[in-house]
Amino acid sequence: MDKTPDIRGLYVPVQPTVKQSAERVTYQEFLPDSALQRFIYCYWQLRTTAPLDEPFLYRVVADGCIDIFFELHNPSENFVMGFCKKYTEFPLENSFDYVGVRFLPTMFPQLFKINASELSNRFENLDVVIPGTAEFIASAFEPGLSLPEIKRRLDDYFLHWVAGIDFNHDPRLYGALAMILQNFGVLNVEKDLDTGLSPRQLRRLFKYYIGDSAKTFSQVVRFQNILRAKPSQQSLRENKLFYDNGYYDQAHFIKEFKNLYGVTPGKAFGR
Repeated sequence: MDKTPDIRGLYVPVQPTVKQSAERVTYQEFLPDSALQRFIYCYWQLRTTAPLDEPFLYRVVADGCIDIFFELHNPSENFVMGFCKKYTEFPLENSFDYVGVRFLPTMFPQLFKINASELSNRFENLDVVIPGTAEFIASAFEPGLSLPEIKRRLDDYFLHWVAGIDFNHDPRLYGALAMILQNFGVLNVEKDLDTGLSPRQLRRLFKYYIGDSAKTFSQVVRFQNILRAKPSQQSLRENKLFYDNGYYDQAHFIKEFKNLYGVTPGKAFGR
């Protein structure tokens, strides 16, 4: 257990806060038990505080993670969302209460022995992937639970689960991962990831544990680093941002950003 690589110390996946209808939609992240924080980045809740005038379109940006999520009013329908190399939009009703579990990169496959690439760029019914966990969610949750109670039930389940897991800490995979995260995704995957793995082995391990190639994961990490920096309109105008982050030119930067976020940088960071 104590040998679990500390990805949390190197990576902070950001989901931009909800902008539209913001006064009646809240998004909140809260930490799991400290013994789970090496595996689970956060639990989250996305809910309406009052019914909206129209259905809500929720955009999830690429963050390199795998999430489990469900609606408290219908917990028997629960899902897993794989690694995505572009943003995803979820059309929601005008009233909802979603709860989710965001796993740090590599940790979902480690915990559940599932090949991450089988879930990439889509979401799937959880009972098809991990039936036991789907069953737990269906029976343990109901509408109106407080945040501390949601956290307690999730903590109890995952603490019990983690206790019985045998982890595969391939130091070469985690060495490559650390290198990407320490360089904020700005590196030449072919040349710089010299961790004793052949390109083929590296590809296979990244596909299984992350869900895509080391190069795609690096792009997401680079994008996430920009989100966390919250650049000002001025730094966007001065075009310094994309050079600092290893993009060839502004057009390439805008295109990739839009693909991962759903809007241009100017719009995303509009004050």
